[in-house]
Amino acid sequence: MSEAIRRGGIALPRGGVAAGGGACPAWSPPSPLGVRAMAAEAAEAGGGCAGRGLPPHSPSGLVLQTVEMHTGGEPLRIIPRLEAAEAAAAESRGLSLLSLRREVAATQDHVRRALVHEPRGHAGMYGAVVVRGGAAAAGAHLAALFLHGAGYSTMCGHAVLALGRFALDYGLVAEPSRPETAVRLRCPCGPVTAFVPWDGRRSGNPVRFHSVPAFAAATDLAIDIPGHGKVVVDIGYGGTFYAFLSAEQLGLDVCSSKTRDLVNAASAVTEAVKKQFKLHHPESEDLAFLYGTILTDGKDAFSEEPTTNICVFADEQVDRSPTGSGVTARIALQYHKGLIQLNQTRKFRSSTTGSLFTGKAVKEAKFGDYNAVIVEVSGEAFYTGTATFTVEEEDPLKHGFFFK
Repeated sequence: MSEAIRRGGIALPRGGVAAGGGACPAWSPPSPLGVRAMAAEAAEAGGGCAGRGLPPHSPSGLVLQTVEMHTGGEPLRIIPRLEAAEAAAAESRGLSLLSLRREVAATQDHVRRALVHEPRGHAGMYGAVVVRGGAAAAGAHLAALFLHGAGYSTMCGHAVLALGRFALDYGLVAEPSRPETAVRLRCPCGPVTAFVPWDGRRSGNPVRFHSVPAFAAATDLAIDIPGHGKVVVDIGYGGTFYAFLSAEQLGLDVCSSKTRDLVNAASAVTEAVKKQFKLHHPESEDLAFLYGTILTDGKDAFSEEPTTNICVFADEQVDRSPTGSGVTARIALQYHKGLIQLNQTRKFRSSTTGSLFTGKAVKEAKFGDYNAVIVEVSGEAFYTGTATFTVEEEDPLKHGFFFK
């Protein structure tokens, strides 16, 4: 795009302005590992551009620049470029995004820990590494690796909604169309498409996306939960697997019980399901794992009123949003049970923030042996800032610590 100024392979925000006035260049995220270039840039800028100089840091240490967003209250720390990930994707032709996920986990996990864990992050932090080019992003505007406190997920709906806006505002889509642009993303679980409002200068809300095929993996499954006895759960797939049950089965109320009690109960369900039910994914065993448990208000039959839930995923991490991949899986379960029809829209409310997503099954699909549906999820994503993070090598906590 003519209005997009590119530096370091990353486009500046369309219509962006310099933070310190016209004499200073606008912010753009350079290579996170290009320390010498960053240092030279900061020295050249001198004191004329407030905030451009870096604090003392090790010449060999990380310099990481991020774009900060949230969707329904759930944070997203975007790493616009990670050279090691792009190099791995470029050097290994045919490397799948799932394989790249394993490679980054094995060789670059210090980046995740540095940005997601304290002191730079927190127990609820979530991140995404943008990958462009190579087989990992073939046929898409961008690919994404998703980061959380305990590792790497395969799908993240709130991140897809935010990344759709990011892709337009930072020039990753060459010619956006008005009033809405389709942004093609590759996620570890497969390709998804975000549909983003565009007015010619900036993106807007609400954003919606179409999921990978979503399906019911198991329904009315009896599981023995230590301390709670037998409960009945459903297991749905929306890019990752979740267990679903009403909080009432555990003696709780998803709207009024203490969050700690909900987290403890959901975590107990997750661990019990992992031990008592074997998951299968039609395409890859890398995707055959239970990501978490979603406790609901039990209102699965169609209604114009919102249904409320809380998602507890990974290592007891709590989603602040209604959970995009969870909404996808729950819609698939409701459609499988005959509780909703195609193109019937439901509202989903987060019990933690009150934020809303909508979801609907838009078409049927076949996925291996499963009767599946493509689900459309819609929500609002917002920018909250940008950040530059540095590392001092002598810092014993330089790569973060996990506290919960």
